[in-house]
Amino acid sequence: MPEVALDVHVPDSSPQQVFDRLRDFAAYPEFTDAIREVRVTEVDETTIDSQWSANFRNGVLCWSERDRIDPCALTIEFTQTDGDFERFEGGWYVEEDGAGATARFIATFDLGIPSLAPLIDPIATRTLLDTMGLIARGLFGSGITLQEPEPATVNTGSAGGRP
Repeated sequence: MPEVALDVHVPDSSPQQVFDRLRDFAAYPEFTDAIREVRVTEVDETTIDSQWSANFRNGVLCWSERDRIDPCALTIEFTQTDGDFERFEGGWYVEEDGAGATARFIATFDLGIPSLAPLIDPIATRTLLDTMGLIARGLFGSGITLQEPEPATVNTGSAGGRP
């Protein structure tokens, strides 16, 4: 199953400011054309359900997810509950980074077409990374730095994928 990772360095912003912008899913369409619509339903203080519609290559992807938000750890983790992916899960992990903050996006996905996976997974991986870059630039402006970490440096285990 493909895994993608993208580090978003946001200069002159605190980790809390970056986290607060990331967790405001409903506002994403205001900042980027990559996201068409997000509907959010609060489940409890740390859990929301969200329904997404996003431009993806020449089409539109739609999915619903359960989001677990930890404001103390500055993490948002999601698991798709329904939608166009067979499986889609991951998260955002924010921490201080010099004179700013870095938010690491990590996700794994399965498009559910095993026979075509060798052909379409690399295209979907690149498209997902490009789309996340567009979203990050929309949310935080053109002064950010995007970096794709080496797979060996991406930790999705007990450390929660923190950068």
